[in-house]
This record gives sequence, structure tokens and C-alpha cells, in this order.
Amino acid sequence: MKPSKETRRVEGRDQPEGSLREEAKVRTQSRVALPPNLERVNAAAKQAAQTRFTALLHHVDEAALYRAFRRQKRQASAGVDGITVAKYEERLTDNLRDLCERVHTGRYRPQPVRRVYIPKADGGKRPLGVPALEDKIVQGAVAEVLSAVYEADFLGFSYGFRPGRSPHMALDALHTAIMSQRVNWVLDADIRSFFDSVDHEWLLRMVAHRIADPRILRLIGLWLRAGVLESGEKQETDRGTPQGAGISPLLANIFLHYILDLWAHQWRRRHAHGRVVIVRYADDFVMGFEKKADAEEMLLALKARLAGFGLTLHEDKTRLIEFGRFAALSRQRRGERRPETFAFLGFTHYCGRTRDGRFIVKHKTEGKRLTRKLTALRQDAWRLMHAPMAAQHRWFAAVLRGHYGYYGRPHN
Repeated sequence: MKPSKETRRVEGRDQPEGSLREEAKVRTQSRVALPPNLERVNAAAKQAAQTRFTALLHHVDEAALYRAFRRQKRQASAGVDGITVAKYEERLTDNLRDLCERVHTGRYRPQPVRRVYIPKADGGKRPLGVPALEDKIVQGAVAEVLSAVYEADFLGFSYGFRPGRSPHMALDALHTAIMSQRVNWVLDADIRSFFDSVDHEWLLRMVAHRIADPRILRLIGLWLRAGVLESGEKQETDRGTPQGAGISPLLANIFLHYILDLWAHQWRRRHAHGRVVIVRYADDFVMGFEKKADAEEMLLALKARLAGFGLTLHEDKTRLIEFGRFAALSRQRRGERRPETFAFLGFTHYCGRTRDGRFIVKHKTEGKRLTRKLTALRQDAWRLMHAPMAAQHRWFAAVLRGHYGYYGRPHN
């Protein structure tokens, strides 16, 4: 079933003529200024969707490397080479000139990613990669160039790690979709260990759909095969995107654009009998359906589609639930409990009512996240208990500003 105009509107794509179409379609570009050379690349990518770019590396110049350096966090941990941002900045001009020359002469070689572990909510540990600073810089510059190409291709319902887009925009799109569309069922999906499971061969083939510059493809291949350094031993990597790398989110979006976004958009046009809405943020996505049969068929098709690329859905985190304007009434008639809830981007979404009894989608901070935050807050407060009161006040005020800046939304 072809998506309605309203569906296209809430997903932020394909606006009708005369309705701020360009601003809505290229929101990721209109709010983020691009250098003139990348503006031309972006314009060429939008003009011809089948164009393959054969010469892009010359855009990775000293100016691009400098911009990438300025985007690095000054307090970030050092990689295997031990070089910090402050140390590199002491001879910044010379360092960037030398790095640029090595990139363009083929002498640049990425270093293994230093692996560290951070605690997870379930008591386990999550691996985290720390690339060397120069690798972060080159990846950032290359990602800026590739983004100018792929921002012309990415669909409107993709929000994760894109310039000018945010989790709040994804949440707003989801809220608007459920409130304005005929959504009766919600598929809350989670791909198991996505960033660690991306197939390198498939990824490079997908990048090559648009990128034909062999030097860019070579750099991406080098980063994918750079390996990780753990306890002094190097481990080879044959799957997954580079951990902690600045280019990983873009590579993940490219991969998901081809295996999920385009496929799901075509599926709903060809197979759905009712409305279907989609909102994706990185590997976390939600689909809303008018008809249960469409939702069940999509779930089966989605599992088969992902399996073809070596991916699986996380069974414990993927659920099909009755949700929406008429869900509570339908379940009440059947003698069932109120509609279930689902989690997306740190919020628990549930069916509610306004004071005058009208349906509304509400959301609250996800319980596990709130508990984890309060636990960390108590631990940090204990460590700071002997600090001057003014310092404690500044710290606590900063924590509250950060929390309310993200979770301070209506109905929470």
C-alpha cells in the first residue's frame, strides 16, 4: 500500500510541492552548513541518484582534517599510541600537514583500536573501542565527505547519527505518527549486537553503490581490518564496524539504508493492506501498523531479510503489541488488560488519556535507565561529599541540566 501524504509528512520526507519541501527533505543539510566544495558534492548526489563518485579523496584536505580535529573531545582517552588532543595540538599545523600527505600518498596506516570495558545495566560489561587520535581525525574528515553524498539518499524516517537530526526529532515523529495515523499495532524491534555483526564484504559492496573512488574504499577497508588491542594482544576483526570510530555510525546507516530502509519502504508499498509507519534511530526502530496481519507478515519477512545478511532480531527485545487509539477499547471488550508499553530511545511509551478523556500517547523515563542514573548519582555524590559546597552545587546543577535537557519532555 502506497504511504499516504500524512505518513510521508510525519516521517519527514517526500513533501508535496509548495510545502517547504526542500527544507523538510534535506533538514540534515539545511541546518548544518557545509563547505562550498561539499555543497557541490551534495548537489550532485541529489541531482543524480545513480551517480557513482570516482574522485572524492581530494576533499580530505588539511582544512577537512582541521575541522575533524576540532570536533574531537579534549578530555577523550588516548588510543594505543597514547597521544592526546592537547599533545597533538602543540604542533597542530605540522601534524595535520604530515597526516594529509600520508593519506594522499598511501602511507597512512590505521592503528588497532584499544579495547576497554564499561559496566552494563545487567551486571555484564560492554566492550568499547578507543581509536588512535589520527585515526579519529581521518575518519571524521572522510565521514564528512561521505555524508554529503548519502544525506541525499537516506530516507526521512532515519534519524540516528545524522547531521541536524536528534533523538527528540525521532520521538516527535513517532508521537505524531501514532497520534495522526491509523496505528493499532506496534512492532518494537532490536537487532542483536548489530554493530558487532556487520558483514564487511556486504558493507563494502553497499558503499560501492555510490562511492567508486578506490582510495576511499581502501581507507574504509583498512579501518574495518585494523583489529583491536586487548591486554597487549592484537585481535583481528572480520565482522562489525570499527568500535568507537567516528565513521562507524555513518557506515551503520549506509548498511541499514540498503538492508532495511529501502526494503521496508518497498515492502509496505507492495504488500501492506493498511497504513505502515516507520521510525528508525541507528539500529533501534519502531514500526506502526493499521492491520495486525501486516504486522505479523512484516515480522516474518524482516527476520528472513536480516538473516540473509547475517543478522538476527533480539528475541527478548523484539515485541509486537496492540497499541494505539483503539487498543484500550478493543482490549477492554475482550476482557484483557490495558495496552502494553514499549521502550524507545530511553522512554517508555504508553497509551493515556487527557483530562477530557481523549486518547494521547504518553511517555516516561525508562525505569531501568532512571534506576541506573540514580545509582550513579549517589555514587558520584558520595565521592564529592568533602568537596566545597559551591563545587557540589555546580556539579549537581550540571547533572540536572543534562538530565532534563533530554528527559524533560511533555507528559514525563
